[in-house]
Amino acid sequence: MESSAPKLEMSPPIGIERIDHVGIAVADLDEAIAFYGRVFGMRCVHEEVNEEQGVREAMLSVGPTPAGGCLQLLAPLSPASTIAKFLERNGPGMQQLAYTVTDIDAASAALRERGVRLLYEEPKRGTAGSKVNFVHPKDAGGVLVELVEPNRAASSMGH
Repeated sequence: MESSAPKLEMSPPIGIERIDHVGIAVADLDEAIAFYGRVFGMRCVHEEVNEEQGVREAMLSVGPTPAGGCLQLLAPLSPASTIAKFLERNGPGMQQLAYTVTDIDAASAALRERGVRLLYEEPKRGTAGSKVNFVHPKDAGGVLVELVEPNRAASSMGH
């Protein structure tokens, strides 16, 4: 049976492996960890402070293991942080959708060749020593898309 859906022009893949995590902006990290544990049974598998990004963060396993994906809770370290500004504008809620990529430099180059703006010229340090960059929301249908190349040596979260 033939599909009636129109044939879309597809570009070559950029090295996306899977959905890595969904980022949720929260005002109080400890309160949010307790809520997701109590209500959804999610287990905190990693917690850290990322001074460069201005956040205290936690990764919660969505399934029995982090290989099933994670929820990233992000709380601001100061009123000047990006997450604090997000909370001020929007209140708590979904802040980003992140994809695991095999090579962040190659993925970034491919996106730039396609006219997509990235927030950083060079990747920054992300959770657990990963390398990250972000696609400008105006170039991704209003969604802040994060590209994550895991630190393969510190792959404790199923990346």
